[in-house]
Amino acid sequence: MKVIKNVYLFPFLIVLIRVLFGIGWLLAGTTKITEKSWFKEPGLFLREYLLNSLHEPNVPTFYKTFIENIAIEQVMVLNYVIPIAQIILGIFLIAGLFTIPSILICLFMHINFILSGNMNLISLVLYTSAFSLIIFRSDVYHFSLDKYFNLYTLLTINGHKSEKTVSVPSNQEQLSINL
Repeated sequence: MKVIKNVYLFPFLIVLIRVLFGIGWLLAGTTKITEKSWFKEPGLFLREYLLNSLHEPNVPTFYKTFIENIAIEQVMVLNYVIPIAQIILGIFLIAGLFTIPSILICLFMHINFILSGNMNLISLVLYTSAFSLIIFRSDVYHFSLDKYFNLYTLLTINGHKSEKTVSVPSNQEQLSINL
């Protein structure tokens, strides 16, 4: 039979989004290291990027204050943390390990990128993908290490009522009542 069940198609699409999202973050981190020479000339590219963000009209005032007082002062730390975090998060998302925390960290990093004045089509797609993965989090665990190691149960909010069974002695047998 050539009937494709929609039950299997939707989780497959969510897993595909998760893997592509992970590949995007992995590539973002590796290109920073290889092409933009973040490690050859540490802090130079990032400092210029942050200084240019201060002059952008679409950067909120509170974020300009953050850039001036924190980000520029910690540019060397951020220079190494950002690409390494992107690579690790990309690998985690592709493998499905610590999936929801990885998505939330990616979302936090992406919000910072958007606040620094860079909103484009790719940003919108990544942002939408992150929220889609969070909304359909029950399907994001298919083909994942989280499911293999039962890590997904640590972060799952169970909305179903659990059945509680009470045993009441009656003459010679036990009577079970579902509450």
